[in-house]
Amino acid sequence: MTEIGASLVKELREKSGAGMLDCKKALMENQGDMEAAIDYLRKKGLATAAKKSGRAAAEGLVGVASRDNSAVVIELNAETDFVARNEHFQKFLAQIAGLALKNRVETVAALKALDLNGKTAEATLTDLIAMIGENMSLRRMQRLAVNQGVVATYVHNALAPNCGKIGVLVALESSGSPEKLLALGRQIAMHVAATRPESTDIAGLGKDIVARERSVHADKAKQSGKPAEIVEKIVEGGMRKFYEQVVLLEQTFVIDGESKVSAVLEKAAGEIGAAVKIAGFIRYELGEGVEKKADDFAADVAKMAAG
Repeated sequence: MTEIGASLVKELREKSGAGMLDCKKALMENQGDMEAAIDYLRKKGLATAAKKSGRAAAEGLVGVASRDNSAVVIELNAETDFVARNEHFQKFLAQIAGLALKNRVETVAALKALDLNGKTAEATLTDLIAMIGENMSLRRMQRLAVNQGVVATYVHNALAPNCGKIGVLVALESSGSPEKLLALGRQIAMHVAATRPESTDIAGLGKDIVARERSVHADKAKQSGKPAEIVEKIVEGGMRKFYEQVVLLEQTFVIDGESKVSAVLEKAAGEIGAAVKIAGFIRYELGEGVEKKADDFAADVAKMAAG
């Protein structure tokens, strides 16, 4: 039998929201395979439809910069939130975001090599680390651009202009009024910040993600003992709800709480005077995907050992 360690159980508990003992059983049933264990819990009705994000470890800021039909988003990390509030830290992020936009930079490596007042951005950051006394890193960056249209930006929990905890870019393709497009794009960016969509449309979801989701709904529906045709309807209903959760165009627009985002675009086309298409979006949340130090897990380990 596969040995299931406490750290693995803790990771599954954080991702699924299920109880400790249920997580241990799910891992044992699936030989320690994390993804299979999550599906096992979902089929048993013990976990939420999507994995919960791990708590973020990194502090710092997400910064954006935009001009006309292009924009960039950058995550600059530090060890503490105190440093994120430092004006030198904020100024550096604003400077490199502007440089990245001006030079059409696409990668962190290229960003680090840019000239900033006679030094590379990487060397300037090293000087900032020495001055403040805390480690920092340029973790990631991306750029969005369209040939015709705008790239709108939104920053949530801003600590300084264009710098905050969440940064979003939304690219809109259209021949309509740039001013009206920017207003619409900002609203959609606010929506993206709130809802965390995984793709713009259904076709943008990976085939493996869709197949896995359908398999979970099918296995769960079959347990009801209902006829095959009813099971299929249950599965399709489950998939519709899934798309409404993770696909931007299928989501309910948070601004009005009623319309689908796709319907909002159709209505906007009439007001703007031209068709509007979401060409892409990027959402950065500070520290997402980076684990913090483990909390005290001793009590749960003791319970697990006793069980």
